[in-house]
Amino acid sequence: MNAELEKKIREALANPQNVGEMADADSIGTVGNAGCGEMLRLWVKFKDDKGKRVIDKATFQSFGCETAIAVASMATELIKGKTAEEALALKSEDLSGGLGPLPPMKIHCAELVEGALRSALEPTTTACPPAATEVAPVATGTNLIDSLSQEQKPGVKITFLPPTAK
Repeated sequence: MNAELEKKIREALANPQNVGEMADADSIGTVGNAGCGEMLRLWVKFKDDKGKRVIDKATFQSFGCETAIAVASMATELIKGKTAEEALALKSEDLSGGLGPLPPMKIHCAELVEGALRSALEPTTTACPPAATEVAPVATGTNLIDSLSQEQKPGVKITFLPPTAK
């Protein structure tokens, strides 16, 4: 990794944005990469803005490297004010934002964030009643590992990404 990218990652880690669970989230997405053991969960809360449903707030928790945490921090800021469709149109290189281009060995970090965003915002493919698409609040006092080991509530999807070559 080049020195400029390392500096930007250190700066993002010194003041990470939107870290932690969101008890009143409208949607939650979780992804994991079995190849490197990273996991990321993203919470999203919407609001009405002049008749459009836009993202009001997004938070995350990550078991991942510093780059994944930095990208998630930047991405949660980037998607604020966007509709679900606008946020889903963002690619992994867009989500890494101010970090600039990631080296090939770190692209999977941005893909992890993109996967969590897709998991949270894309409609479920299984038929379920409309009420089941809303996610029940996450119990306070739990962490990502605890909540992953609990029975999943309707609307919470865990998507395991295929291993990537490093």
